[in-house]
Amino acid sequence: MKIRPSVSDALWMAAGAAILLLFGLLVLLFGKPPNPNVQFAIREQRVDLVDRMQLGLVSASEAEKSAVLAITDQESQAFADQARASTAGVEQERRELVAILNKDGTQGEKDLLAEFSERFTEFQQIDSELLSLAVKNTNLKAYALTFGPAAEALDEMSASLSRLVTANADARDAKKVMPLAFGAEIAALRIQTMLPPHIAEASDPRMDQLEALMAKEDETVRRDLEGLGALPKLNGDADLAVAASRYAQFRDIKNQVLALSRENTNVRSLSISLNQKRKVMLVCHDLLSKLQDAIRKEPIEGATYGGRFRVR
Repeated sequence: MKIRPSVSDALWMAAGAAILLLFGLLVLLFGKPPNPNVQFAIREQRVDLVDRMQLGLVSASEAEKSAVLAITDQESQAFADQARASTAGVEQERRELVAILNKDGTQGEKDLLAEFSERFTEFQQIDSELLSLAVKNTNLKAYALTFGPAAEALDEMSASLSRLVTANADARDAKKVMPLAFGAEIAALRIQTMLPPHIAEASDPRMDQLEALMAKEDETVRRDLEGLGALPKLNGDADLAVAASRYAQFRDIKNQVLALSRENTNVRSLSISLNQKRKVMLVCHDLLSKLQDAIRKEPIEGATYGGRFRVR
């Protein structure tokens, strides 16, 4: 005897078939359920991207410090270019991560990346100012002039005045020649000793004080040299002419030194590196570490975390 399904059974069977058909269509349309291995690989890709950003920041910071401490314009420029290239790499990676997280990142990850982006903009602004200063090396150039041409000019001035004093040791005006010659020499040397502190000084008021002291010593040198020139026997003296010429040369170099020292690019760039740059660098690294931790903690459907990642 055959048993025919009732109308109710037939309806249930039809409904079940329709549900299976709908599920099949959904699978065909949207693909298979998420694969934990694929999800894990995507997550590690993001972690690696953040890691590369951290390494890029370290590379940029090291190159920047080398640019600040380099002793030639060429070296400073080369390191500055390296720092800018590393920073540009971090910016490119940041944009990639923004695109990825905007697509399917968590809100917490987006917030951390947005905060990093804001701080990284500050990092770039500080770096731009710092590197533009570092490549000028005005303090190093000022030191080179002070201990090079300026020192040589004063050495020749001193030698000329010594010969002048020796040649006039028995002259009637000897008692006038010696104090004037030594007075000019000592005052010039005092100016020389004030140049290095001026170059190293970061404070404008202190520079003003040093320059005021130099101006007084300069008056003494010129007054004593004029006093020597007023003595009848020394009118047209060759050694006195050399001494006056070398001091004029020294004064010109001194003015160049003071102008370079006032720019203070090495002192300013070092100060920025040790203060503003260091602070924003630490904040950037901290935010990237937090972002990396947040990405690592993303749950992966179909996976367990009992020590090592594994698929259920």
